[in-house]
Amino acid sequence: MRMVKPLARLHEQLRRLPGIGSKSALRLAYHVLDMKREDVEELARALLDVKDHVHLCRQCFDLCEGELCEICQDEKRDRSLVCVVEQPQDVAAMERTGATRVCIMCSMGSSLLDGVGPDQLKIRELLLRLQKGTVKEVIIATNSDVEGEATANYLAGLIRPTGIKVSRIAHGLPVGGDLEYADELTLYKALENRREI
Repeated sequence: MRMVKPLARLHEQLRRLPGIGSKSALRLAYHVLDMKREDVEELARALLDVKDHVHLCRQCFDLCEGELCEICQDEKRDRSLVCVVEQPQDVAAMERTGATRVCIMCSMGSSLLDGVGPDQLKIRELLLRLQKGTVKEVIIATNSDVEGEATANYLAGLIRPTGIKVSRIAHGLPVGGDLEYADELTLYKALENRREI
């Protein structure tokens, strides 16, 4: 497809974003072209502001602007519970539940099977945090894919000898889900993680 160079460059940059295919990138590029100049400038400032001011919390590796994120600064959090998630996006998902006031720790991935070692997964930092003696339970909330399960088992093996309780979030059927449409692994996990009522 023939495009003027600036539009082609914008299209190419937008295509590099995850989940954006060529058609979506083209639609976004034309949308930007139709936007008011001040709106485009505001978008550009927001992009640069994120790059310049958002970084990882030095304690839990969630996203923040200062040294510590809001969760680590929150005095109402239960410091005896640490929930390990894979990425900052997962922190947002856990927070949306409103069900927990635990402290969070991002492992920054779960690819132990892909040759990524503990140093890349912030496991050393987690173990140092546990040595402080305030944590009584670690809740592992990695994804229920092969990598997430491998990471969960690896972490549990490292944490159990310390005497700290290790738990794993339950996996199974979503609320409102029909049994006939569930895959075998989901049904297996639902049975395995059943609870008495």
